[in-house]
Amino acid sequence: MFFILKCLISGLLIAAASGIARRYPGFGALIASLPLVSVLGMIWLWLEKPDRVVMSRHAEATFWYVLPSLPMFLLIPRLLRAGVPFWLALSAGCALTIVLYLCTTCALARFGTGG
Repeated sequence: MFFILKCLISGLLIAAASGIARRYPGFGALIASLPLVSVLGMIWLWLEKPDRVVMSRHAEATFWYVLPSLPMFLLIPRLLRAGVPFWLALSAGCALTIVLYLCTTCALARFGTGG
């Protein structure tokens, strides 16, 4: 039952953000940029396993993995403005993010940080 509740709340927030973005792209982007998934993830994790060490590692790792996702939000609009079709621009942005995630994972393992 808790899983279904988590899905409903999380899904409603995503649907609301995309619905608002249709009318007000800037406001929709603001909502989408909020760390709602991260905050909800921390809430769900805490409710399931209230452990300070686990939570602190999760929050720190989230910080490090947000960084490699940011360039995607610069690449996609640049490609779209250059006339690249949406699905190709989105795929390129996701591919870039995957490569940067892999680099981040290697760097975190090497330097022993980020959970």
